[in-house]
Amino acid sequence: MRKARSARLMEALAPYSRIVVVAHDFPDPDAIAAGWAMHWMLRKMLGREVRFVGGGNIIRAENRWMVELLKPPLELVSKLENLEDTGTVLVDCSPRAENHLLARAGALPTAHIDHHAGVAPEKLVRFRDVRPRAAATASIVAGYLREQQLEPGALLATAMLYALRTETQGNETHFTRSDRAVLSWLTERADPSKLAQIENAPLPRAYFSDLVLALQNTFLYEDAAFCLLPRAEGPETVAQVADLLVRADNVERVLCGARMGNDLFLSIRTGPEAGSASDLVRQVVAGIGDGGGHEHRAGGQIRNVVQEGHPAGEVLEKLRHRWLAACGIEQQRGTRLVAKREIISNL
Repeated sequence: MRKARSARLMEALAPYSRIVVVAHDFPDPDAIAAGWAMHWMLRKMLGREVRFVGGGNIIRAENRWMVELLKPPLELVSKLENLEDTGTVLVDCSPRAENHLLARAGALPTAHIDHHAGVAPEKLVRFRDVRPRAAATASIVAGYLREQQLEPGALLATAMLYALRTETQGNETHFTRSDRAVLSWLTERADPSKLAQIENAPLPRAYFSDLVLALQNTFLYEDAAFCLLPRAEGPETVAQVADLLVRADNVERVLCGARMGNDLFLSIRTGPEAGSASDLVRQVVAGIGDGGGHEHRAGGQIRNVVQEGHPAGEVLEKLRHRWLAACGIEQQRGTRLVAKREIISNL
């Protein structure tokens, strides 16, 4: 009889005296919940010293409020050091991506758990559980808890349930039979009042400033929208604006981007019949950046867009051309989502 996946994961990590669970940079609810559940399970099952870490910051209002209310054991750090005799678990991210601490440490994970479609398996990873059909990485890890008959507390169950809800927004409405079982299981254990508080998180004033700038800088090309903010509070603001724009009438594909520091962060959204957002972002950033994601929700990053010899304007114009080409739209002048006369008249 084949061993349960969770049992094989324990075997892969058992030889190490320490374990580090790693989320991608700027962790989203799925990465936070999956990493937290993995941290809790490994401490219970293996009795080892376990850390849960991620890079960057938590910017989106709902994500910050989730961390404030639920208090996951997540450490935000700039680098990983002293990985000798340390088993590492990468959640919700590909080993070959650059947006996680292990990549910057030049290390491959011991275990990789993810629900994103990605590149070919990395042979040196001892345990790999990648299920592109799963609704969320948190759903996969919740399945491990059920296999091991472990009961999460209300706060952890709430985090995992919220992760599933966020991962299935924006047309990501597919659920496997395993997802449905996990959804029911978590709903019985989560705190509905905490969930409601997270979903109605207070928004910073900077969000409304970013929203005004986004509406003023959105151009339409047939059914595709292109929006570049001159500034943004953080990478998750780009995602929030993309989520909003794809709901506009007759808009089926959206690229939203903003420069933060020397880097350009991107979010892409597509409608139910508008093709793969993951494929689109990879076409847009091919050779100049990194990207990936889901069927209808994806993101990317282009680093050092303001280096000498690569002025921002040149990169941004190249981005617009690449976006229209990826969408199969011939070059043309875009139409403003909000007419300039309306913008000026309301100043």
